[in-house]
Amino acid sequence: MLPRPHGGRLVNRVITGRRREILLEEAKEMVKIRVSEDIAVDLVNIARGLFSPLEGFMIQEDYLSVLYDMRLSNDLPWTIPIVLDVSPTEITGLEEGDDITLICNGNIIALMRIEEIFGYNKKEFAERVYKTTDPNHPGVARTYNMKELLIGGKIDLLNEIENPYYRYTLYPAETRVLFREKGWKTVVGFQTRNAPHTGHEYIQKTALAFVDGLFINPLIGKKKRGDFKDEVILAAYEILIKNYYPKDVVVLAVLRTWMRYAGPREAVFHAILRKNYGCTHFIVGRDHAGVGNYYKPYEAHEIFNEFPDLGITPLFFKEFFYCKKCGGIVNERICPHSGEYRVKFSGTLLRNLLLKKEKPPSYMMRPEVAELILKWDNPFVE
Repeated sequence: MLPRPHGGRLVNRVITGRRREILLEEAKEMVKIRVSEDIAVDLVNIARGLFSPLEGFMIQEDYLSVLYDMRLSNDLPWTIPIVLDVSPTEITGLEEGDDITLICNGNIIALMRIEEIFGYNKKEFAERVYKTTDPNHPGVARTYNMKELLIGGKIDLLNEIENPYYRYTLYPAETRVLFREKGWKTVVGFQTRNAPHTGHEYIQKTALAFVDGLFINPLIGKKKRGDFKDEVILAAYEILIKNYYPKDVVVLAVLRTWMRYAGPREAVFHAILRKNYGCTHFIVGRDHAGVGNYYKPYEAHEIFNEFPDLGITPLFFKEFFYCKKCGGIVNERICPHSGEYRVKFSGTLLRNLLLKKEKPPSYMMRPEVAELILKWDNPFVE
């Protein structure tokens, strides 16, 4: 059976029909707060149930509970603060109980009822979530650039935001129907922000040997320089699935959000989102959601010991590599040979080869995938 959504029910804060028309008119007369595209994406994810059980941005009690205990104030596991930052001048004259309009790129996106306005400590935020206060960490840098106050409260979505990947977009209410229609009782989710190499494929297929279906769910959104562009990731997976996977065992759909690079905490967050999609299992690899050397290689495995009540089963994988002696893709648990025979799936090596327009060896990347990527002038975020 597919798991129940996190918290027991799938949130739906999407307003439609006549009520939407009325609220759109009312929204024009309210105080307007401009939000970034990333925050607008969070709004959609809240409204569409992906962030269930959240119905809006966190109030202080939940924010502090997540920060210090990695749980909501009702003790439900949750590891990443979902907050809306504002400056004092933006909310001059506003108080708790007031309704505001949230706009992005000049368009009305949602209404929000302010339940609470509170201050917070940016250094505390960074230290707890990212385990560092180093401004070179992209998540920390983003935190330091946040505005001075946070406002919490429920939201109502009135308009969708522009979505260049509409045909790859499925929300939890849709994936749950799709998985049931396929007869899948067990589904493993795979998080990625990269084009696939053969190590990824091996992990996916190993997991797929034990479940009914594979949900490949690339993260689409703001990423750091040097990551693969969104359109490259999707095109690469399309051709990989077409050529190397049995029919009807894979669903490819995007997770539209922004990378926090929060390592272990983000691994749990990613698992919760896949639980809401309907996955029973979730793949956690080496240095999941990591960046630089801020986290230990398997720290994202260890954190799951703190969440026996998560409601989705993590599948832990050690780092895979190609062994010249074994003649295949293996990991340290099954390969007895020394380092001289091992070729790691280095992201830096693959990136350098592709930037020089050189095709990676077939044991590192499928030829069809490599040839497709090489058609881009630059397949990486600049």
